[in-house]
Amino acid sequence: MASYVISDIHGEYDLFEDLLDLIGLKDEDTLYILGDVLDRGPNPIKAMLRIMDMPNAVFIAGNHEAMSLGSLPFLCREYTNKMVQMIDVETVFSVIEWMQNGASPTIEEFKDLPISERKRIVDYIQNAKLYVETEAGGYKYLLVHSGLGNFSPDKRMEDYTVDDLVWERADYDTQYFDDVFVVSGHTPTQAIPQCEEGGYIFRKNNHIAIDCGACFAGGRLAAFCLDTQEEFYSCDNNEPELLYY
Repeated sequence: MASYVISDIHGEYDLFEDLLDLIGLKDEDTLYILGDVLDRGPNPIKAMLRIMDMPNAVFIAGNHEAMSLGSLPFLCREYTNKMVQMIDVETVFSVIEWMQNGASPTIEEFKDLPISERKRIVDYIQNAKLYVETEAGGYKYLLVHSGLGNFSPDKRMEDYTVDDLVWERADYDTQYFDDVFVVSGHTPTQAIPQCEEGGYIFRKNNHIAIDCGACFAGGRLAAFCLDTQEEFYSCDNNEPELLYY
């Protein structure tokens, strides 16, 4: 049995499948997904459904899933004139914010699903974990999407807010724990000033940053083995994309 972590798939379904083949994921292995499956790339819903049907996958929400919950429940309804008239200001602003962050591919795939499948996706996201504490290969890990915003050594994990866990960026210059590795996504390694080789996993001060910009030109999808600390990479993504995160 082995445990792997992947983050920030962002609709790159083909890269995801290539990476699963590369690591040779077995039924008895565990695959942790650190959020941001949705948005930007061409097949976010296809990727989400794939993960939902994997009994050995553990899903941890990212900021893009958090944003989606302001709109997806409304999109679970049948499209009628009455439904349009029921749109409130809060929902409108949620949709606008989400669209500005690459929601179009998610909405396009989502609206083509039966209502029952749309509701299943919303339920899955609503029940996602915000972090996981685990051990593998003699190492201790904290798995989280963005990496403990407003960190304090005296703070309990349950005291961190949703924003702290899915939005606030990790401080890679600060070692949060002596004996725990913090594995996070959210910030592409291409955007980490301290990272000399963007597009590959970045390690510093017990931080392991694994968002390697899969949806950006020249980026790739990474998998990290918790048991051995080995790194695995998909092929480069040659599709041009603006750098939002």
